[in-house]
Amino acid sequence: MKQLSYWIQGLTLRGLLALVAMFPLPHRRRIVGWVTEKVVRHSPLRHRITDNLHHVWPDISEDRCDAIVTEVGRNVGRSLTGIWFNAEFADEVANLRPDGPGWEALRAAKAHGRGAIVVSGHFGQWEAIRHVLKAAGMEAGAIYRPNNNPYYEPIFRSGIDLGGQPIIPKGRAGYRTMIGHLRSGGFMALLPDQHIGDGSAMPFLGQDAKTSLAAAELALRYDIPLVPAFAPDDGELRVVFEEPIPPTDAKTMMRAFNDRLSSWVTRYPSQWHWLHQRWKISRVKTPKP
Repeated sequence: MKQLSYWIQGLTLRGLLALVAMFPLPHRRRIVGWVTEKVVRHSPLRHRITDNLHHVWPDISEDRCDAIVTEVGRNVGRSLTGIWFNAEFADEVANLRPDGPGWEALRAAKAHGRGAIVVSGHFGQWEAIRHVLKAAGMEAGAIYRPNNNPYYEPIFRSGIDLGGQPIIPKGRAGYRTMIGHLRSGGFMALLPDQHIGDGSAMPFLGQDAKTSLAAAELALRYDIPLVPAFAPDDGELRVVFEEPIPPTDAKTMMRAFNDRLSSWVTRYPSQWHWLHQRWKISRVKTPKP
């Protein structure tokens, strides 16, 4: 039954992509955003988002919560459209000029043959970050977890392949490949904004969340810059490369990253993907006597 469900999902998605492919990319983004909004609003994903919102902001009004759910649903579709049609998305952002002091830090690292780690989150049009880097001759690879649905897997994989190489699978072998890439002067773009069981507990949006230390540990080990980058799309897409996080210790550095991402999410709450189970550790309930 699971395989049948995967097949139906894959077939439905391929039909949708074939249907919207006849339209220009901005229209595709709106159509897919409308579809994903309906899926989110009428599925358990809605409860995941509202639970997360109330966990972070207990006093949020129901109207505000409902508005964010709607916008998150649309933004999920917009972001996925950029991945599914990544070649056209790359053309769309080819002339986008990056902002922020981190851009010069990355250019300096490249000029001196050093690697770099760009950290972001599932926020805005995050794939635009790698496209901007690639267009400037600073191609960045990414860590990748193969999708459980074998019929969706090739659609997603072919999209992220276009954003930059190498695409490295999660796991020990992938970790060794990433180390070799960084040591040889390569760039990696990582998204450490999801729960990880062996991560370190630290605040994110005011609530403790398990956070991977790997990005900071690698930056310290190989003396390379750790640069936060974000791509908010509030009507006009921007790619901002912030000041590199100062090299201190891994926990302090990743806490700084969480603070940077929290600031963007607070300003543009509907642009972050609230669908993740980000705060598992801070939701342990005390048993009733």
